[in-house]
Amino acid sequence: MLERFNTESVPYISVQELAMPKSDAVILDAREISEHEVSHIKNAIHVGYNDFNLSETLSQLQDKSATIVVYCSLGIRSETIANKLKSEGYTNVFNLYGGIFEWKNNGFKVYNSEGKETENVDAFSKYWSQWLHKGHKVYSIEEKKPKN
Repeated sequence: MLERFNTESVPYISVQELAMPKSDAVILDAREISEHEVSHIKNAIHVGYNDFNLSETLSQLQDKSATIVVYCSLGIRSETIANKLKSEGYTNVFNLYGGIFEWKNNGFKVYNSEGKETENVDAFSKYWSQWLHKGHKVYSIEEKKPKN
């Protein structure tokens, strides 16, 4: 599915690699705030997609050589945001393969807006939710149709 929508202009990192104890990556959530509030990867910084503000994000990322991992539901929106960071000179930017869906499908923890572990995952839409196999599907934003 990612081959259909992505150009692979940003290298992927697997959820297993990101979950390794010594991973010191800066994690950016490229989903909408309503999705992030339902659940997110621990310590992820919400940067959004529709309302992504490049200058605001750059102000939070001082080291252009730091490892930065961008994720969304599956890895499509995150590729766009990661490319914007690369165009600004960030040299160690990755797209989380399979996004938060793959993270949850592999049994890794997600957290709600209060910082508490949750089984809820914003499934984005009925169409995209087919790739989320674990957790409780929540739909916080209106139905999206896939782009062809």
